Amino acid sequence: MNIQDAYTNWSVTYDSDRNLTRDLSQVVTRNSLANLHCKSILEIGCGTGNNTIFLAQIAEKVRALDFSEGMIDRAKRKVQAENVTFAMADITTRWPCEDASADLVVCSLVLEHIENLSFIYSEAFRSLVAGGCFFVCELHPFRQYQGTKASFRRDGGTTEIQAFIHHISDFLNVAEASGLTLQSLKEWWHEEDQDKLPRLVSFMFQN
Repeated sequence: MNIQDAYTNWSVTYDSDRNLTRDLSQVVTRNSLANLHCKSILEIGCGTGNNTIFLAQIAEKVRALDFSEGMIDRAKRKVQAENVTFAMADITTRWPCEDASADLVVCSLVLEHIENLSFIYSEAFRSLVAGGCFFVCELHPFRQYQGTKASFRRDGGTTEIQAFIHHISDFLNVAEASGLTLQSLKEWWHEEDQDKLPRLVSFMFQN
């Protein structure tokens, strides 16, 4: 099952499944961005809209993209804010936005499924206004080294979604090559992760 079909399949139970990584990513996004106020936010890989709800509170307008029809449909039903628009888009191709049109680009639990980070970072650079920021929150590569992947259960079996390992240095080197400057790097644990490797890593880059 390809990545797009897997997420459309998962969308039916995505919000109700026990998923500490999903839950932590929402906490990380809110904690990291709570003090911001933006004219325009571009969210790539919005899923069922869990973070979109929050982003609508800190921005005058939010453009939320995802390539899964199932995920987008659920996000539209969940997020009723008038300042949010949704669009289906494959972020491995040119994003449906103008140059220098966003103050903030937000990406959460998406890049593990993207083989070529360079294109994503170059599109973020193109989309951001001068001084704008690119916020990334991803499964920590330490977890990936242990074989952890996004997965869900269906009909008594487990579906693992294709993923690519990106080292910390990959995120940093690609950002630098794209013209983005690192502002912060943080590691995150869920409250049930005591004495375990960090679950998530987040970056804030600036154009």
